[in-house]
Amino acid sequence: MNKTIAIAMPGTRVYMVGIKGTGMCALAELLVNSGVQVSGSDREEVFYTDEILKALNVSYYESFEEGHIGAGIDLVIYSAAYSFETNPEMAEARRRGIPILRYTDALGAYSAAFDSSGIAGVHGKTTTAAMAGTLIRGAGLPARILAGSAVSGFGGRSTLSLGNKYFVAETCEYRRHFLSFHPRRIVLTSVESDHQDYFPTYSSIRDAFLEYGRLLPSGGELIYCADDPGAAEIAGALDREGRGIRLIPYGFSAAGPFRILSFKTAGERTSMDFEGFPGEFRLRVPGRHSVLDAAAALALTDSLVKNEYADTGHGWDEKRREGVRQALEDFRGSRRRSEIVGEAGGILFMDDYAHHPTAIRTTLEGLKDFYPGRRLIVSFMSHTYTRTAALLEDFASSFEKADAVILHRIYASAREAYNGGVTGFTLFEKTKARHNRVYYAEEPETALGLLKDLLRPGDLFLTMGAGDNWKLGKLLLSRYEGALS
Repeated sequence: MNKTIAIAMPGTRVYMVGIKGTGMCALAELLVNSGVQVSGSDREEVFYTDEILKALNVSYYESFEEGHIGAGIDLVIYSAAYSFETNPEMAEARRRGIPILRYTDALGAYSAAFDSSGIAGVHGKTTTAAMAGTLIRGAGLPARILAGSAVSGFGGRSTLSLGNKYFVAETCEYRRHFLSFHPRRIVLTSVESDHQDYFPTYSSIRDAFLEYGRLLPSGGELIYCADDPGAAEIAGALDREGRGIRLIPYGFSAAGPFRILSFKTAGERTSMDFEGFPGEFRLRVPGRHSVLDAAAALALTDSLVKNEYADTGHGWDEKRREGVRQALEDFRGSRRRSEIVGEAGGILFMDDYAHHPTAIRTTLEGLKDFYPGRRLIVSFMSHTYTRTAALLEDFASSFEKADAVILHRIYASAREAYNGGVTGFTLFEKTKARHNRVYYAEEPETALGLLKDLLRPGDLFLTMGAGDNWKLGKLLLSRYEGALS
């Protein structure tokens, strides 16, 4: 069976195990838009994706049973959260000889049917993918986009379908999943040490990104952040190998049209200027890192526009330029990326996924500049013992811009076990030595009393990290709203 043809062919019957996951649901939507017949299964727990799947008329079971796997299924796609040893549907599909693909391999097979661009990096790939989709729509290009989180401008979904020629997707480095992708272009935002359970050293994660870059064909393009040492190192290594890849830098130190000449923040707006695009661009989301993401998205959009209108040479007319400029200003962000949850009692409640010291630092700096009149009160839950242990000193020094910090237990990962070493309290002790106002609440909800005394009108309360402390922000918001009603 040709996996590439089967996954994108109208009428193909695909069953998805773990269909409610963000990536799985997004792939389901892309397949439905290609005319594929999609069904699947997941747990009973309600996710935001339930509503999306129902709107797509995708039927799914809320249990895993071997009887769900019928003879009419052409292909089974499964989430990495499940295994053949523990999931009866996957075991039954294997017994029946039905082709089976892991989600990342299925995404790779799907990408082979398009002119595809992969967005990669330790930081910024979700926002860059979301911005790219927004700009591509503003440019009127026939593309499909997949981001790693729900995007407000995509109707609260992770996908945007504008046509059938180009495919732009966020691609993940963990366990080298992105090596299944078929890129014509790669946007590389950043490379540094992360996922220490799989990449114990910087060189191991660097080599994975280098391997991904080598998937680019001759004539392919690497759009990379010139300000990021790791991304620049990958670009330099690929260039020295003489692979015939076009290198397109962006950033404050970049040469060429995507050099950021200036940026400033005022009135809860960020404005910026680019070397090759006359006129000011504006953003409603905070931070220097968001400006870099915008530059990456603009560089990718420029590449697609030039490819689409190569025969005429008139891709960037005034209408298209203004469409892209307005699209960027209309961008409202994505789920869990400086996401405004609500406001009550004069307090702004926000949630952000930043879970690496670099991302924490840049996010807090951006928020402080964007909201200069607000105190910044942060609840942070670190994710994985290995990451916390490996980057402990960096974590402890990353909260400088916060006016107060509440730390919690480490949010464990199913892929690791606690070894008796670093804990959330360890991080608290390290951070307390560097910051005047640091508190510890093992479980997020136990911080309610502390926050009742700490918070005051005009504050920005931010839940941050890849853990479940976002529930604390939701709970606090509801209580403040209730007190006002």
